[in-house]
Amino acid sequence: MDKSMFKQFDVWFITGSQHLYGPDILAQVAADAKSIVDGLNASGRLAVNIVWKPTLKTTEEVNRQMREANAEDRCIGLVTWMHTFSPAKMWITGLSELSKPFCQLHTQFNRDIPWNSIDMDFMNLNQTAHGGREFGFIGSRLRLERKVVVGYWEDSGVQRRLDVWMRAAAAFADGRSLKVARFGDNMREVAVTEGDKVEARKVFGYAVHGYGLGDLTAFTDAVSNADIDTQVAEYEKLYVMGDGPGSDKGRERIRSAARLEIGMRRFLEEGGFKAFTTTFENLHGLAQLPGLACQRLMADGYGFGAEGDWKTAALVRAMKVMGAGLKGGTAFMEDYTYHLDPERPLVLGSHMLEICPSIATGPIRLETRPLGIGGKDDPARLIFESPAGDAINVSVMDMGNRFRFVLNEVEAVDPPADLPGLPVARVVWDPKPDLATAAASWIFAGGAHHAGYSQAVTREHIIDFASIAGVELLCIGEDTTVESIKNEIRWNEMYYHLARGL
Repeated sequence: MDKSMFKQFDVWFITGSQHLYGPDILAQVAADAKSIVDGLNASGRLAVNIVWKPTLKTTEEVNRQMREANAEDRCIGLVTWMHTFSPAKMWITGLSELSKPFCQLHTQFNRDIPWNSIDMDFMNLNQTAHGGREFGFIGSRLRLERKVVVGYWEDSGVQRRLDVWMRAAAAFADGRSLKVARFGDNMREVAVTEGDKVEARKVFGYAVHGYGLGDLTAFTDAVSNADIDTQVAEYEKLYVMGDGPGSDKGRERIRSAARLEIGMRRFLEEGGFKAFTTTFENLHGLAQLPGLACQRLMADGYGFGAEGDWKTAALVRAMKVMGAGLKGGTAFMEDYTYHLDPERPLVLGSHMLEICPSIATGPIRLETRPLGIGGKDDPARLIFESPAGDAINVSVMDMGNRFRFVLNEVEAVDPPADLPGLPVARVVWDPKPDLATAAASWIFAGGAHHAGYSQAVTREHIIDFASIAGVELLCIGEDTTVESIKNEIRWNEMYYHLARGL
């Protein structure tokens, strides 16, 4: 998924001041704000275009600007900057009505204090240290979620943090109009993949639509042989055709998988869906469980959840948006089995078929192999390794009174040995701080067996996304202990109970 998807969005740059300073200083404030916007846009480090807006000096101007931001679909959030002192009571109504996320940039136009020439004119103009605290107070007094980025606006670290927030805001905006298609229902008797779809739409904005397999087969049956020929030719250019596809039966299975991909893609495109689920317990009318189709659709930016897991499908889509254009990929993932060597315990992450090739390293093989579940023909799938390096696993659950994200920072590693008999894509990782602590913490948090795995998206992206959505987030990392997670869960239980009110 490339960075071009952000072209549909803008972030507005809002500067605060007041008439007290007079027209000359206000003109300089506006000019400086424009220079910052131009510089940030020219940096090449920000995913989303920033739009300069005139300086806000009165309650009426603030209210009008916030309402305009709410009404503008391209606007996904605001970056606010207090060049001078901006009395915060004038922001109360506007911020209370604002429905878009905002980030307070606590910066100065100048980096350094001009020690030998500083005078009161300079002090009156450059009051970020002063005005930013006044603005910060009203955000806290109104109990508003927001991000605060502190530092000089030209520094790469400041721009990186702004970019992280923009990506989270874009993912949230994308989710407000997201449609998730479910082919079949939830895997029978599984609890964690269930949830309240009405509450999900209220919190995240996305809508979940269920379809029978007949709705999908109407599209797959309409796929022509010429379409399949073209699709298979693309496979042959991109992948190493492994064992199975070389036989007559194997080629027929590849063609069946191509039919599934073309039909599913047309169904999703016609319905405006950007995420979907399948389940191996509902395959009536399909020759095989869609594996290759799910992998390739994910590689194009679709969210996916197996076994009817619509919450993970929406989460994977959000992570795809946040990571668009960044190095590394994002995939649907499952903690599958453990390597409990006391020298270095490891996790093997995989799934039956549906791991996104955006996380692949080395050659990608296309094979048809027995699945051993679902009772259908041997499905086609892409098989590959994943590169070593830092990554995260993120899971989402419906806890009854709230949604919860659980995040584990991990280090992907090269497998200790080859896996010649395992015909699925896979990742091996070392969870932080260690497997025993991470797994116990995940279990106490109620974390699902499904997750979004990413080497593009970081902990900070998820922190910002959870903050914008107003959703609980538990992070498991280097400093985590089981008791710290249990205590955080206890405190959060009380907080979210009180925050919901009667």
